[in-house]
Amino acid sequence: MGLTGSSTGRGASAETELRPGAGGSVIALAGNPNVGKSTVFNGLTGLHQHTGNWPGKTVVNARGRCGEHLLVDLPGCYSLMARSAEEEVARDFICFGGADAVVIVCDACWLDRNMNLVLQTLELGGRALVCVNLVDEAARKGIEVDAAALSARLGMPAVCVSARTRAGRESLLAAISEMLISPAAESYAIPYPAPVEAAVTALLPAAEKLCAGRLCPRWLCLRLLENDDTLNRRIDAFLGGGLFGSALPTLTAAERELLAAQGIDGERLKDMLVSAIMAEGESVCAACVRRAAGYTGRDRRVDHVVTGRLLGYPIMLALLAMVLYLTIIGANYPSELLSRLLSRGETALNALLAALGAPDWLRGLLAEGAYRVLAWVVSVMLPPMAIFFPLFTLLEDVGYLPRVAYNLDRPFKRCHACGKQALTMCMGLGCNAAGVVGCRIIDSERERLLAVLTNSLMPCNGRFPALIALMTMFFAAAGGSSLVSALLLTAALVLSVGLTFGATWLLSMTVLRGRPSAFALELPPYRAPQVGQVIVRSVFDRTLFVLGRAAAVAAPAGMILWTLANVHIGGASLLAWCAGALDPLGRVMGMDGVLLLAFVLGFPANEIVLPIAVMGYLAQGSLGDSLGLAQMHALLTANGWTWTTAVSAVLFFLLHWPCSTTLWTIRRETGSIKWTLLAALLPTAMGMALCTAFTALARALGW
Repeated sequence: MGLTGSSTGRGASAETELRPGAGGSVIALAGNPNVGKSTVFNGLTGLHQHTGNWPGKTVVNARGRCGEHLLVDLPGCYSLMARSAEEEVARDFICFGGADAVVIVCDACWLDRNMNLVLQTLELGGRALVCVNLVDEAARKGIEVDAAALSARLGMPAVCVSARTRAGRESLLAAISEMLISPAAESYAIPYPAPVEAAVTALLPAAEKLCAGRLCPRWLCLRLLENDDTLNRRIDAFLGGGLFGSALPTLTAAERELLAAQGIDGERLKDMLVSAIMAEGESVCAACVRRAAGYTGRDRRVDHVVTGRLLGYPIMLALLAMVLYLTIIGANYPSELLSRLLSRGETALNALLAALGAPDWLRGLLAEGAYRVLAWVVSVMLPPMAIFFPLFTLLEDVGYLPRVAYNLDRPFKRCHACGKQALTMCMGLGCNAAGVVGCRIIDSERERLLAVLTNSLMPCNGRFPALIALMTMFFAAAGGSSLVSALLLTAALVLSVGLTFGATWLLSMTVLRGRPSAFALELPPYRAPQVGQVIVRSVFDRTLFVLGRAAAVAAPAGMILWTLANVHIGGASLLAWCAGALDPLGRVMGMDGVLLLAFVLGFPANEIVLPIAVMGYLAQGSLGDSLGLAQMHALLTANGWTWTTAVSAVLFFLLHWPCSTTLWTIRRETGSIKWTLLAALLPTAMGMALCTAFTALARALGW
């Protein structure tokens, strides 16, 4: 999980030809989430990789060169019994994608958990290899995996590596090369209960005739007995339409009836298959894995504290406050320095345009409009992101964020939602668009929609500067207290979480009725963070990606803003006319027309809302230079602001329509204009109602 360029669709492209050329092979890289699969992929491919989307799906893939071979990094999955788009993609590629071999990455610390996917892959037959990763971490916990014994038991190569330290890389490469020139392995026969084996035996002759070497007949029989309609259609397409035209569907229906007569219905059959696979995996691991006593002691002791009912929530709040405090105190000086540096760029741009003989209106449009707004966004947004994202990534790398999802699973269950939504909420703190994309990890379509529609209730990084500024100016100690601002911002985020629970419950009781689904959430072991990877992933892949996207919309927004401020009708600018039209509604909500218009014009990027408001109050034709907090506080109070105005502004900053990028992402993820409109209307209606209610209460009490 994470906010990355690839996760938000950067470099997304149409499907490319899989065949790498003469002599090359296609190798699929599969594995559970959190086993270091991406690290193995990066170690094997280096920089020779690219990303894209699977045809017709919003699931990202990564491909790279490993020598002359093409390595395809499949989405993380726990099973080939697909329950999500990611698992469906992985299953279809392993089963029908035409890969020459499959490398299955496993976690040495939890090999028994990974055997489910390993054994299901081996059932298909063909060339496969088990890559047991994280052996260094396993050794620290007193866990030892016997690769030779594992290879002998499975009838396939097994290699132990530590991808992070590159230990075992050469052995893995050699094993892959040897596997590709060796004959394909026979299908691994998992022993199933006698009634299932009898049904498979009855179907095998017809299945062998139909498969003709293209699929494993035993695997086909088992899948037909499961009766997954989506998979059946996929099998039929792979076999050229031969499945439904054969005798197999009729024979399978008869065998399912015989099983049902023995009390084995569809759900019972699936349970029996899963139980048999798990039992076989435990048997394999018992022969190949040695564990020291108390090998999970440290993690269990830590989890007892951080996921406990007594301290779980306080620890979450304390960590959130610490991250926000460090972000606030660390971003102040770099933001000011960056603002001064970028102002020199505007001077240079004006000089260049003057030298080229550009008319005044063009100079104003480009320099005072596009460039000045862009410079403001960069100077305000870059420093806090450059601090927040690495700190956020550290919590992810250590293994704490899945514990957050575990802690919040119970309240989400009460809202008839999925605990994984907590992870997408955390991603929304960085960028709501990335949080929306992150909702792909939720298997249920209903619960995924709940997470998508409510993600923008969490304030993104673009809203943080304005929230921090307002809280510091009106509520913190004189001169501005970073600690008080951080605590107030933490309280605002807690309010956002509470409103997310409320909105989720409301939707689940109305337009998205349903019961919460069960899900397995793996709590990865605590690991020392890789500082180098954290910096690269957070700064280059996350910070710069989000900043680039904001900059792309800030420049056009700046030109529109300059035009509205400099085109006059009846002695007043279009900006003033629009502010006047919105003023009655703004007053009802405890604000004014200038601020409400700033929210409207800030639709492309939340970062420019407060600067637009300042510009409106100054009656300037362009965005002015960045003001200090004291100057800005004096300007706002001179225009009628009180602490109640600031509260209404904070509430509406927390709750209003998502930015243009987020709405575009919602439209792409849901494929529905209806859900996109609801995602915009829901937070807006909540924000207007909350601001109006607070304003009415404040006026009634004489505040």
